[in-house]
Amino acid sequence: MNMNSGDYTLARSNNQWALQPEVEMKFAHFLINHAVDAAFCLGSNAQFLYVNDATCRMTEYSREELLSMRLHDIDVDFSLHNWSDISSQDSLTFKSRYRTKGGRIFLVEISISYVKQQDMEFGCAFAREISDQIVELSVQKWTDELRDAKDNLQQEFSQLKAKEVELEKSLSLLRSTLESTAIGIVAVNFEGDILSLNQKFMDMWQIPESLILSKKCPRCKAFFENQLKDPQAFSRLIWEVSSQSDFESYDILELKDGRVFAHYSKPHLLEGTIIGRVWSIWDITESKQTEEALRLNAARFRTLAETTDASTFLIQGTRLCYINPAVEQLTGYTKEELLTGFDLRRLIKSKKRRQIRQQSEAAKFEYQEMNILTKNGTERWLACAVVMLDGVMDFGGKPVEMIAGIDITDYKYAELGLNQALEQAKQLSELRARFLSMVCHQFRTPLNIVSFSNSLLKEEVDKRTQKKIQPLLDHIEKATEQLSQMLDDILFFSKAEAAKINCEPKPFELVEFCKDLVAQMQMSVRQISINFVSQDNSLIACIDKKLLEPILKNLLDNAIKYSPSHIAIDFKLSCKNEKVVFQVKDRGIGISVLDQQRIFEPFYRGSNIDSIPGTGLGLSILKTLVDLHHGQVSVESQVDVGTTFTVMLPLIKSEFSSSEL
Repeated sequence: MNMNSGDYTLARSNNQWALQPEVEMKFAHFLINHAVDAAFCLGSNAQFLYVNDATCRMTEYSREELLSMRLHDIDVDFSLHNWSDISSQDSLTFKSRYRTKGGRIFLVEISISYVKQQDMEFGCAFAREISDQIVELSVQKWTDELRDAKDNLQQEFSQLKAKEVELEKSLSLLRSTLESTAIGIVAVNFEGDILSLNQKFMDMWQIPESLILSKKCPRCKAFFENQLKDPQAFSRLIWEVSSQSDFESYDILELKDGRVFAHYSKPHLLEGTIIGRVWSIWDITESKQTEEALRLNAARFRTLAETTDASTFLIQGTRLCYINPAVEQLTGYTKEELLTGFDLRRLIKSKKRRQIRQQSEAAKFEYQEMNILTKNGTERWLACAVVMLDGVMDFGGKPVEMIAGIDITDYKYAELGLNQALEQAKQLSELRARFLSMVCHQFRTPLNIVSFSNSLLKEEVDKRTQKKIQPLLDHIEKATEQLSQMLDDILFFSKAEAAKINCEPKPFELVEFCKDLVAQMQMSVRQISINFVSQDNSLIACIDKKLLEPILKNLLDNAIKYSPSHIAIDFKLSCKNEKVVFQVKDRGIGISVLDQQRIFEPFYRGSNIDSIPGTGLGLSILKTLVDLHHGQVSVESQVDVGTTFTVMLPLIKSEFSSSEL
């Protein structure tokens, strides 16, 4: 037997019992009808197949009525039972509530068993009324329902409180939002009364607290009208609304004090019904002024662009959106040709970015050289300032590149000629350097012979002729040394001029180096004292030692050469602003202001040196070596007072290990 709340299926039955022997049948019928408990048999779809007398008494139905009914007609809780589980067990006892024919509901205890007979399944049930439990069940149910109702009420109350808190938060957030916005907001009903507004609206209009915000108040109407250039605008836009105002609107209000308000409105809906309008009002005075300034600037730009000789392009993407008359004159194209579907690649052949020395970081433009092809096929060069106009001018919201250029074609050709001349000068310089090098080498051989011969003659001079010949031999030796020094200077100068000297800075101890150099020179020149002073006891610098030595020797040699005997020379070493400073000061003949302007030119010598020997190459070589270090050299001098040379070389600070020194 398979039973559930909606579908009852029992084995098919012909509503007839299989007949037993007659005696046994009468005996069984007698016993079951005299039983105290109700007994019945259920068939397909829980239909009554058999009921005893006790069942009729309990339900108040006749046997004929019950046999035409089903169990769920009297079982109030029939749908609550899981008949699938009940039918799956051989025997089961459970409780349920039955309803009598008169409508009384009572509690019964049911014992049901399922029997199979000839492929048919029957439910045989015994039911006993347990009326004494009805009150207990009802009271318990009422108590449970009351408790459930109380719990439900508490839960609903908690939910209402939570909703109230949430609503309060939402209202607080809404109020905070309305009060913190930079826009004035006001809600107006159809009677012209202002229902709600935020503080920004009050501040924008400077509304006094005593003013009644109502159309019915004459002072309110006069207050707003007195502030507007158009007195009727406020009434027309805010108070004169109708119930059919379901459209959105935008307009401008101009105040007498020069301020400009923009306002936007839309219908105020409540449950789908329009009850008024909500207005948003914001101050656009600054933007209007900016717009006017932009309009004025655009007019000024156009006036300037139309009258200047500089070619001015405005390029958006790959097309020209503006040119001035100078562009037409330069390119040979008309404005209509260039601004109507013109391929920009036909005009601009190439662009090259150029670096401008000491350009301010605040500058928003870059310098370019542009090569263009004119309509007649000739090439022209422009020096251009290029800047991006992003948001400055309205070109559909897209950035525009502005190019302002001047024609430098003649300069470019002159530059080409200058480069060719410089290349020729470079070749001539190299040729001169090779010639000087060759001459120095050619002179060196006979000079060495003269020097060697002079040494031999000194050894062979006898005592009788020594007084006469010795001075001559000394002159020869001195002249030979001067010639040798001159050849060395010329050869060194030729190498420096031909850029064949490389600067290779390496770290070394500078103070000790200077002391050794001074001691070496002091041995050869004893009549003049060299006073060396160092700011630091030890100073490690990254300088090319082989180039530094001729720099300092040249300064000290000149100071000795042009100073009187027994007058000391000052040599100072210091460090300042990440630079090494060498300073040599003498108290000699000095250098005139006119000579100071050319003192570093090769082969130039001062006008007051008289017969003091020299080649005029020393300071020129010194300047070249200082430049190789990216340093500076300066001179301060006064005739017959003295001269001070200052050399500043970059100091590269590092953590040098002892193995590097």
